[in-house]
This record gives sequence, C-alpha cells and structure tokens, in this order.
Amino acid sequence: MLIETHAHLDYPDFANDLEDVLRRAAEAGVTRIVTIGTSIESSRQAINLAEKYPAVYAVIGVHPAYVEEAEEDVFTPLRELAKHPRVVAIGETGLDYHRLPSEEVAKEKQVQVMTALRTETDEEIEAQIRDGAYKSKQASLFQQQLDLAVELGLNAVIHQRDAWEDTLKMVQPYTGKLRGVFHCFGGTLDEANEVLDLDHLVSFTGIVTFKNGAAVREVSAQIPLWKFMVETDCPYLAPVPFRGKRCEPAHTRLVAEAIAAARQVPLEEIAEATTETAENFFRFNRK
Repeated sequence: MLIETHAHLDYPDFANDLEDVLRRAAEAGVTRIVTIGTSIESSRQAINLAEKYPAVYAVIGVHPAYVEEAEEDVFTPLRELAKHPRVVAIGETGLDYHRLPSEEVAKEKQVQVMTALRTETDEEIEAQIRDGAYKSKQASLFQQQLDLAVELGLNAVIHQRDAWEDTLKMVQPYTGKLRGVFHCFGGTLDEANEVLDLDHLVSFTGIVTFKNGAAVREVSAQIPLWKFMVETDCPYLAPVPFRGKRCEPAHTRLVAEAIAAARQVPLEEIAEATTETAENFFRFNRK
C-alpha cells in the first residue's frame, strides 16, 4: 500500500482518461492520492475531484509561480475552501525564483552586442525593481498560507526553487506551529538535514530513478526512514522507464522501488513507513 502525496489531477493532461489513471494507480497498490491546488480555481477543482473519487484528497493553495495572477488576499478564499472535509493540507505554497523578471531582460541582452564596460540600462533597473516586487508578493502569499495552516491546524506542502535560504527563513518562525513537506526534494543531504532539524519532511519524486539523479537517490538512502514521503508531481517527472512521457500516480510505486533499492531494503518497508508518515501528516479522516 502506497500513498501518492503530490499529484496534479486537475491538469488538462488527465482530462480524457482520469478514471483509467486512477484504476492503474489502484492496481499498482497506490490506495490514496493527494491532488494539489496551484491557484484558487485549481484548488476548487482539486476539491471537486476529491468529492467524486473516494481515493482522492485535496490540498488547497496558490503556487508561487502564479503570483502575478493571484489576488493580494488569498487567505480569505482559501479559508472558505478549507472548510471542506476532503481538504487535508495547505499548499502548494512557497517561493520560486527560477524565472524572475530580470532574466527576461538578460535574455534580450544576449542577442545584442555587449561592451566590456556596459552600464545598467533603465530596463535592467526596472527589471530589478520588478524582481523585488515579485519576490515580495510571493513572500506575502506564502505567509498568508502558512498563517492559515496554523489557524486551521493543518500542515503545509512547500515548493521552493532557487530560493532555499529565503524559504527556510520564512518557515523558521512557524517551528512547532505546523509541519511542512518540502516536496520534489532535489537538494543535498545537508539541506535535507536543515529541513528535518526544523521538524519538517521531504518528499521524493521520479528524480530518484534518473541517471543524473544519483545525488538525490543517495539522500533518499541516508535520511531517517520516517522523515520522507513519496510522490510523482505528475504529470511531470515521469520515472524511468517512462521518462519523457506523462507521469501518473501509479508511478509512485517506481519511486518507492528506487528508494528501496538505494536503501537495500524490501519495497514493503518503504511502503509501510511512507504510508504511516503520510497518514500522520495529512488529515485524511478530518471531520
């Protein structure tokens, strides 16, 4: 028995064959699937799916990549959605600096002739100002969602990309108030230990099956057995041998098998531990 702790079943990728996808998951031993909201509307869709399918549960939140489309106040609509008994956590929320406004300016400059003593242009200065505003709004939405999780007694599903230090700084004041899972973990063992030292968890995806995923696979082999969960982040990051194709919840089993091989333990040991960890983290029996 396995729990898929991070899927995006509301994405168009699953619009035409969702019931087949859920059937394949059940056949692979994936008994519960947590589908993750990335915006207010996506969160509503996650709840609708959780209402329709008994094996599916919803996490509601606003992803940092959608910050420019999001309202300033996400606390109020998410608080209303969180009343639904199939909502089991808040997220996916966090910080993502992977594509900042200044990078778009930099790309444009790459096609221009540059001098060695080039000074900053007005466009670059404006882009840096936009970077600051972009990061500030991400931080505001992240804090609103962490505050909501504390108020409701829920945990948080945390996304971070190219924003490690800032993410840790934001979650540190919530130590002892909530737990977070740093999903799709791809960092070092030292970074994993930073998370665990704050009593948070990490979660591994199909990256642990990749040829270039040896470092993450080694982290999955070394951290304590009860400190991580398994996920797919589907439709992304399909594990080997499906890499390059659509990922789906059934592939959670391949993630668990890769971790079991790395730890040199039976699959059943990984399944039992990650299932118990997920059951303790998510409020599946919430009233």
